[in-house]
Amino acid sequence: MTHADESRSASEPVEKRLSDDIPTLEAEVARLSLEREKTMRLIRELRESEDPQNGVFHPAEIFEAQQLKLRLDVDIKFRTNKINRIRLGMQDEAGVSSGVKSGFLF
Repeated sequence: MTHADESRSASEPVEKRLSDDIPTLEAEVARLSLEREKTMRLIRELRESEDPQNGVFHPAEIFEAQQLKLRLDVDIKFRTNKINRIRLGMQDEAGVSSGVKSGFLF
């Protein structure tokens, strides 16, 4: 690479491809899935620890944990759908279609 090539490549922004986002999204899905499993365990433990005969209830904690689980479900689904849209827009492993390059993912 010549000095002119280096200066030109340094001044031009590197084109970021949507296919580069797939590993990041997959890592986020894995992290969110682990958090979801922990939340489901917490819900189960809270329900099992309730004792109606002794007046031990955890409605607020169970409700909050269920809301968190639902939010995690949506976040996981959102990222999974985004990965699928990116993959559908790719013509081959070397590049992406013109629609994806222009930002059109559907």
